[in-house]
Amino acid sequence: MTGRRGGRPLVPAYLSTGGVARPSRAHLERLSVLTGCGEPAPADLPAAQAALLEELEHGSLTVMEAAALLRLPVSAVLVLAADLLDRDLVLARAPIPPARRFDPDLLKRVADGLRDLKHR
Repeated sequence: MTGRRGGRPLVPAYLSTGGVARPSRAHLERLSVLTGCGEPAPADLPAAQAALLEELEHGSLTVMEAAALLRLPVSAVLVLAADLLDRDLVLARAPIPPARRFDPDLLKRVADGLRDLKHR
């Protein structure tokens, strides 16, 4: 996946997935966290999948982070990750849900209470 001038890769993204357009795992998301299993990469592993496994040797990454490092579209990395999951070479965990928003009324009451304490 060596780049050329302008930063675009020489190999189109659909070739890095073997022409597969959709991941075999529907539960994978852009913020799913990928972790390598620590198993050595098989010799028959396609280059893009091997590159993803190599990036995961340094620690866990979200699908989006892996896409940025590999300079591939997120959709292509979803396909690569799903294939590696099918081969038990990576683990995937659902994204961490965003924290619930605080009740603005509660925040106002806490601020008012702190102001009252300050003035005592």
